[in-house]
Amino acid sequence: MSFESLTRRQMAERVVRDIPEGWYVNLGIGIPTIIADVLPRDREIVVHSENGILGMGPAPAPEHRNDWLVNAGKQHVTLQTGGAYMHHADSFGIIRGGHLDLCVLGAYEVAENGDIANWATSEADMAPAVGGAMDLAVGAKRIWVMMEHTTKDGVARLVHRCSYPLTALGVVQRIYTNLAVIDVTPQGFQIVEMVKGLTKEDLDVRTGAPLRM
Repeated sequence: MSFESLTRRQMAERVVRDIPEGWYVNLGIGIPTIIADVLPRDREIVVHSENGILGMGPAPAPEHRNDWLVNAGKQHVTLQTGGAYMHHADSFGIIRGGHLDLCVLGAYEVAENGDIANWATSEADMAPAVGGAMDLAVGAKRIWVMMEHTTKDGVARLVHRCSYPLTALGVVQRIYTNLAVIDVTPQGFQIVEMVKGLTKEDLDVRTGAPLRM
């Protein structure tokens, strides 16, 4: 039986389904920022960007772009009604003070014990330093990861132990990929759901650590 991977927008829509009303949510650079574009406008979910925005909205139409209003990934965004700008230090006070209900991070790898690696040391990489992710990984109440299940070359990103430099130890609770939703448990990776048509055997061969149903 054939299966079709989720698009990145579909991945973001799947994450949004699990975010409760009233949560304060940080979106890491990369594909998690798509979440701001698919949040229903009738739901009260307050989006934070560590460069100093609380109440961040979706990407603007080109004719409404404000060149000074960007998220932490330097993408142009909007400000929701009631939103606020703040000093960088105040923004990190929100993070370090434990005021974020959730942070959704991108990652290169996640280990079966919840370790996350989302930066690298090569100058060619998009994230050549750990940056604010190290604060978010330990300051937010929950860490979810949104990423492709494998690399473009088919190498597993869900692994027994990370090979990239670690961002934080044992913090990831849930992973959303283009193939599945997977929880990190004391027993390792546990499948919550898979895309239609995908079998556990299909997912096993694309994953670098054991999976439990």
